[in-house]
Amino acid sequence: MTSRPGTNATQPTIPMWVGGREAFASDGATLDSFNPATGEVTARFPNATADDVDSAVAAGIAASREWKRTTPEDRGKVLSRLAEIIERHAEELALLDVIDNGSPIREMRRDAGMAVDALRYYAGLVLHVRGETVPTSFDRLNFTLLQPYGVVARIIPFNHPFMFAASKIAAPLAAGNAVIVKPSEHTSRSALRLGELARGIVPDGLLSIITGEGRVAGDAIVRHPEIRRLAFIGSADTGRAIQAAAASVAVKNVTLELGGKNPLVVFPDADLDRAVLAAKRGMNFTWQGQSCGSTSRLLVHRDIYSEFIESLAGSIEGMKSGSPVDESTETGSIVNSLQYDKVRSYIEIAHKEGSRLVTGGNVLTDGDFANGFFVRPTLFADVDPQSRLAQEEIFGPVLAAMPFTGYDDALAIANGVRYGLTASVFTESLRTAHRFARDVEAGYVWVNEVSKHVHGTSFGGVKDSGLGREEGIDELLSYTQSKNVHVNFESSEA
Repeated sequence: MTSRPGTNATQPTIPMWVGGREAFASDGATLDSFNPATGEVTARFPNATADDVDSAVAAGIAASREWKRTTPEDRGKVLSRLAEIIERHAEELALLDVIDNGSPIREMRRDAGMAVDALRYYAGLVLHVRGETVPTSFDRLNFTLLQPYGVVARIIPFNHPFMFAASKIAAPLAAGNAVIVKPSEHTSRSALRLGELARGIVPDGLLSIITGEGRVAGDAIVRHPEIRRLAFIGSADTGRAIQAAAASVAVKNVTLELGGKNPLVVFPDADLDRAVLAAKRGMNFTWQGQSCGSTSRLLVHRDIYSEFIESLAGSIEGMKSGSPVDESTETGSIVNSLQYDKVRSYIEIAHKEGSRLVTGGNVLTDGDFANGFFVRPTLFADVDPQSRLAQEEIFGPVLAAMPFTGYDDALAIANGVRYGLTASVFTESLRTAHRFARDVEAGYVWVNEVSKHVHGTSFGGVKDSGLGREEGIDELLSYTQSKNVHVNFESSEA
């Protein structure tokens, strides 16, 4: 991470967790962790090497041999116990994410709760890792076994650090695997704390937390020949690079939950007050727009467009920017300088492309904001659907609004990007709602709703938004390999 002037305070190094023990980078290298709201160095942690990844894989292989022999019920009990200890430490974990990530405390508190829920959900699904019996003939039996991979890996992003670290180990462990977690180098503290809390609950070696740069530690994980199952959450460009790197070493099962430029479509018969609130909420300004599922393209029917934009602007303007630790703060700090610069560059691009700035678009630099990365929630209107603002994922608090004239026009705009993660439609027409849900190119569709995730409903994208599904039984089964067994027990005396 890049240092900032006047912030190079000495910090002790927080160790990784490898094989159930504390571990430091084999070459002693470290990275500093910065609070994006204050610019202060808050922690130091290992910048892992390929050798460190080898150690985690070796520990995982050894531990998985015994783990796959444990009963499903016992695996479920481990997940339940882990959920209990996380629940007891939820406030601490939320605060670690606030310090690393810059999002408001109340949002990070919800993230910790969602991680607990996910662990309990998969603890209850362990008996569903089962095959099927296929009828063949009177004296033959054909059945399938679902077996774990051994060691799998999860590479997670910076926007929901603890929620992803804890919830994304649930399915792999429930299925009988060991798992290596590689958090973002910008937000590693809560994942490291997870490793510490898991000690004495999760058997040694089953969970390793590897920190460091993606180009070194992340690449070593992707290219390791013994990691045959890998899942990544992040940008589309990085996802494609991971596919290529993994394929250069071995045939691997790689699933990807990638970016989005997601449409929220408002038809003229919609409940406008409800849709205005949803447009603000769906943009995830409370996470500074740093969410792959954000409905960052707002499509409003021309008949109600002006009224809608005016009402939405007033609602956005009322959002309170502030310190992420303040309970009243609604929108906090961008996670790091690179992302901050990216968001600012897209605001400039929007101006050059001729989009109309309705509200926001400015950075906050006075007083308590002086050393942080604060950008006001931003709304541009009259955006060209083919412009960069409408086509490219920003991953920041910038909402692009544009009018449409009818169903076909709305659908063409909604589907006119390379992404297809989420989509939302607001209408009182059952016919319009079902047509849109059928026709829109997205993996997760809301009708008169935004942002809501439900355990047991699989989440994932189409097109450049990814491969695979998570948050349901599909995720659990994706961490198993199917084996077919054909038995002939015909009697030789027949």
